[in-house]
Order: sequence, then C-alpha cells, then structure tokens
Amino acid sequence: MLTHPLFKRKPIIFLIIALLCFSLFPSFASTSSGATSDWQANTTYKAGDQVTYAAKTYQCMQPHTALQGWEPSNVPALWSEIAGGGNTDTQAPSIPANLVSTSKTQTSVALSWSISTDNIAVTGYNIYNGSTLAATATSTSAIVSGLAANTAYTFTVKAKDAAGNISGASNALIITTNPATPADTQAPSAPSSLAAAGTTAYSVTLTWGASTDNVGVTGYDVYNGAALASNVTGTTATINGLLPSTAYTFTVKAKDAAGNISSASNQISATTQPGNPQPSTRKYVTYASTWNTSIYDLKLENIPNYITSINLAFAKPDTNYQLGSYAFDQAVAGFEFFEGAATNNGQKKFTAQQAQDLRSNIAALKARGTESWVSIGGWSYSQGNQWASFSAPHVVNLALDLGASGVDIDWESSGSSCNKLTSEQFSCSKDAQISSIITSLYNEIHSRNANLKISIAGWSTGAYYVKNTPFEEGKVQWGSPFGGTMYRVVKDQGSKIDFINLMSYDGGEYYDPREGYEAYRAIYAGPINVGMEIAPEGAGGAVLKLNAVAGAVYDAEMLNGLNNNASQYYNVETLVNYIKNKGQSFDGFMLWQLWKQRVNQPAPAGAATENSAGQYVCSNLPLSGNCNATIPTLPKLTP
Repeated sequence: MLTHPLFKRKPIIFLIIALLCFSLFPSFASTSSGATSDWQANTTYKAGDQVTYAAKTYQCMQPHTALQGWEPSNVPALWSEIAGGGNTDTQAPSIPANLVSTSKTQTSVALSWSISTDNIAVTGYNIYNGSTLAATATSTSAIVSGLAANTAYTFTVKAKDAAGNISGASNALIITTNPATPADTQAPSAPSSLAAAGTTAYSVTLTWGASTDNVGVTGYDVYNGAALASNVTGTTATINGLLPSTAYTFTVKAKDAAGNISSASNQISATTQPGNPQPSTRKYVTYASTWNTSIYDLKLENIPNYITSINLAFAKPDTNYQLGSYAFDQAVAGFEFFEGAATNNGQKKFTAQQAQDLRSNIAALKARGTESWVSIGGWSYSQGNQWASFSAPHVVNLALDLGASGVDIDWESSGSSCNKLTSEQFSCSKDAQISSIITSLYNEIHSRNANLKISIAGWSTGAYYVKNTPFEEGKVQWGSPFGGTMYRVVKDQGSKIDFINLMSYDGGEYYDPREGYEAYRAIYAGPINVGMEIAPEGAGGAVLKLNAVAGAVYDAEMLNGLNNNASQYYNVETLVNYIKNKGQSFDGFMLWQLWKQRVNQPAPAGAATENSAGQYVCSNLPLSGNCNATIPTLPKLTP
C-alpha cells in the first residue's frame, strides 16, 4: 500500500516501460565486478558483492539495480554491514542438519532444519530445489511454493554469514507434492429449516439444519437480502449492526472446498426489537509511518479522537523480536522511529526510558479509544524474501510488548501471478504463502490467548479478474497482472480476518475505489475500510479531492466509469455517500497516511488533506469524536 519514501510503487505499465528502457539502453546501468568498490547508483549488484559507503563496508544480500535513495545504510533489506570494514571472515557456517518436510500441498512444500553455527554469526539460509535457489530464510523454516502437483523435488539448504561464506549442503530431501484432485463440481445440499432464534434491537440470531456434500461442507454464507452478511462454519450466526424496529430478510447458502455453492435455504423475515440507535461502530484507520517521526509524536494532542486505529508502519515479517526485550529499533523490529533508526553513523537503539515512553503513549491512546496496531511488511519489507520467513511467534511478541490491539498484514509480494479462471478454480502462485501467514498468525494468537485482532491491507485490484464474477477482466476498466492476488485468502480465510483496509488507490486515474469495495464485499462479510491516499499519490497521479465533481454520473451496475477515467469519483464526498448508502453499517475508512504531508510534500492545490478528509468523514459518515479536531503540523525529523 503503503509507500515508503525510498520505495515508490508505480503502475505496472510504468514498470514495464522502465524495464524496456533499461534493456534498450544498457549503458544506463553498469554491473558490479564483484570486487569491493564504492557504492554507485544505477549499478547492478548481485548477492555477495561488497561495496564501501560512508567509510563502511557492506555486502549485497539480494540482487538488484541500485537507485538514488537506496544507499546501503538506508536499505537493510538489500545490504548488510560487514563488521571491521572488510571481508576478514573466511570461515563458513556449519552445515544445516535434519532437513525435513513439515507439510505439503499440491503446489508447495514446507521445510524445516536444525540451526547452523558460525564463528561470528549465521545471517540466513539458501534453500535449493535441485541446483536452483528456490527461497531464502533468516530462520530455520521456509515454504517453497509454485510447484507442480504430484511431482518429486529434491531440496537442500545451505547456511550463510555476513561475509558471504556459504556452508556445505544439508542432507538432500526428496519430496513429492500431493497429487491433483479431480475437480469437484457437485454443490452441497441447501440448508434447511432456517429460523430466527432470537432478536435484539441491533441483531438477529439465526439457526438452520446442516447441509451435506459429496466431499464435505466447509461453511455457510448468510445473506441479508442480497447482501452477504456473514460467513460461518457452523449452523448458527448472529447478524449485528442492524437498526431497531426494522424488518430484515435472511437466507443461507452452503459451500464446499471447491467453491461450489448450494441453492438458498428457505427465506425468513425477522424484525429487530425497539431501541435507540447504537453509537457508531465505524472505523477510521490511519497508517502512521515511523520514518522521520518520533515516538513522542504519538500523543493525545497530536491525534484527533475520531481516529479509531493507528497502524504503526512498518515492522519486519521476519523479525526475531524476543518477548520482554523492548528492542523496538529498526534492526530488530523494523520500525524507523527517530529514536531507533538506522543511520550513516550506525544503528540507534531505544533507551529503557524511550521504550517505556512508547508503550505509555500507546496505552494512553488506547484508554481514550484509539487503538494502535502493528503493521507488518509494507512495500519496504515485501521486496525480498522476508515473508518466506514470516515468524508469527515473534510478531505476536512484538505486539504484546507494545500493548497493541492487533496485527495488520500488509503483504505486498509482487511476484504472485493468477490463472484468471472461474471463481471455483481461481488461484494464484503465492496463495499458499499468504494463507500460511494468516493461519499461523491466527493460531499463534489463539494458542497464547492473546487479546489481538487481525486485519489485512487489501490490494486495490486484489479481488478482481475472476471469471464468472461481475469483476471479470474485460468487464472492468483496466487489467492488472496482480488482479485477484488477494482473492483466495479473503474467500478461504476470511473468518480469521477481523477487517480489511482496502488500498483503494495507487491504481491511477482509471481506477474507481467503489469497484474495489464491491469486489471484496462479494467474498467477505466483515467490515471493509475504504482507503484514501493524500496526494501526491504513490502511483498513477490520481489526486484525492474533497468534494464531488458537479455533474458526475455513475451507472447502476457500478462497472463502467466515465470514458475509462474514474478520477471524477475519487473524492471524499462520493466515497462517504457510497458507503453510507451501499455499504454495511460497520464499514469505515482508512487513510494513508497520518503524516503524509509532513514526511513527503504538501498536497497540490485543490486536493484533500489529512485534516479536511478526516473531518469530512467524521462529520458525514459519521464517526464518534470531535470532528473539528486537527492533526498539527510537526517537523520532519532526520536521524
């Protein structure tokens, strides 16, 4: 989503153009010879290359072409500082032992092995499929995905250190992926005897008879009229967020693992009890970048009380954070607060007092009603192999020590590709990875009885381009190579996700965020927070305006913008009216980002700002809190 000043996401067309330009004009980028030399922009580096920068020596961790702003001290995902200023360490780590497979699917294999040792330190592991590097990891486990069904693969693992020394290979492990299963096209039987078991002023509890299936029923979708209201695995559901003294019509459909959907149950009508309208349950989530900011900015007077959640951006997916360490710095946790940022003079560390002050600020916000969440990944920490080494225990450790209310998964792994088949057969190459991330986090939270929730950052076109749906490619305004990459995880793991923060921007002027909302709403029954990005937007050049353009008309099918240009609809007024009239009563909004103009640059003339957008949403959605409160102008801090 969420853009770091060092990593600005561009639309795919610009990326393609850039790659073509580099291929046509190879003189734009030189290639490192492998010897230690001064770091230079526009130079291609391979893993293991060494450079000097600011009187320090660094080793390349991932192959890339360097750009201005990607200096070794700024991008720890790409460069590792070599202690002592030179490659004086020639001793390789010990060979990883006991390589085993912990699980497998038709397209992936999960591996684990025993830890290696080194005279200085092991920095990671290379996982090989035959002689091909298939994954890297910083812990002793990894998932290799994108495999073929019913196929034998041979895996080995090698350990590495900061000096580039590589161990010998582990034992070779031959694993055959699970065979492809015959397509299941038989739908479950329709649920029976749907009935209202109870009502309140704001909810209706439903029960029904179980469905049967030739393979197995995996869940039920509950509909309030034509709108998906809930998805459950059992035969009861409570539909919340309703209005007092109001009649509602419900049906239920069963589904199986193949995506087959039953016909509807009997339809019933239920009327809620009399009562006063509930206070707003809508959310206003703001992402707060940690770069160029201080932990002391997270104070009540700096954050309006209509903001329900602050997502601290970003923590590392592969963090090794230890419970009780309070190591909230960039090297360990990934946060880039002024007090713990990586600098040209070395890694700054939190003092004990600073760590306590951060936790106290989070506790004070929570007591007032503003939650703090740990946002994992983002564009900055999604471009290497960090997600392949996602560590749910360490992430939960970090969230608990901070006193956070939840964990936000901002998985932006751009290497996923999708098959563009029907909704039953639709899949993407990294489905196994993101599904494993959500499942392992959910299981870790529940096994420890941690009071933490889970949200995800939904890609703008993440639920698009599935055949036989309203948002099939060709029916919407534009194609995308990443279209649908969030489809399976939301549809299959939605019950583990408390809400979605929809990145309804970064799609250029042709992208209409209402289409993104409808695509996710078709497969997810929980709250969706529609995203707004204060201009200048990270990609596409779209500018978020405050008020609607006079005369703009949108068709009833929500499938066609005006002349393939949706910029007239990318404004706060239109989005608020849309969610009020077409969304669920618990849907809200999300803002990227709280400090956007502070750490980037001012919004252009006529554009919405952090304050004008938030105040409009608060007053017109509405939200609870003081809608006249403002986010003050704070200085940009340079570590």
